[in-house]
Amino acid sequence: MTAETKEQILEATHQAICAHGYADLTMQRIADHSALTTAAIHYHFDTKEELLNAFLDHLLARFEDRLVCEARDPRERLTSFLDAIFISPAEGPTSVSIALMELKAQAPHHEAYRAKLLEMDERMRAILTDAIEDGIEAGYFADVDAASVARFVLTVINGAHARHVALDEPPIETDRDLRAYLAQRLDWTPEAVV
Repeated sequence: MTAETKEQILEATHQAICAHGYADLTMQRIADHSALTTAAIHYHFDTKEELLNAFLDHLLARFEDRLVCEARDPRERLTSFLDAIFISPAEGPTSVSIALMELKAQAPHHEAYRAKLLEMDERMRAILTDAIEDGIEAGYFADVDAASVARFVLTVINGAHARHVALDEPPIETDRDLRAYLAQRLDWTPEAVV
């Protein structure tokens, strides 16, 4: 499969899952959002589940790209992480947010989805834990249990994501509250939300 064909199928999957939701997602509906036939899509992906596994990989890779920060300063890395998570807080849920929520809802029933989401959670937790531990070591942050703080931050982020998608509640207040929590917990003030 060429990269162009794969991108076309994954983009059509993205559009179809946002338009119809997981329960009503079919290969025909995915094909309807592309220039390909269902037979052409089945040639590359035997089942909807196989296609959605590839789509979830694609979605998580895009999300992880947003989290990349080359800064050495742990304060900058932590701020960059929060900025990447709370991007465009005044806007409604993005199609990526909606697609990810659809697949999160299926995780209890699909081990492969759960494994990929767990992998992403562990990656995010490692980024946070490393930044906090480096900040403690450099004397920027108070001495805390970095893993515990990272787990709490991710729990709040997951809650904000659910409220944003399900209730159309912009996450800007959660962003402010989370930065206030980190200021108190780490004895450090992240940059204010603009």
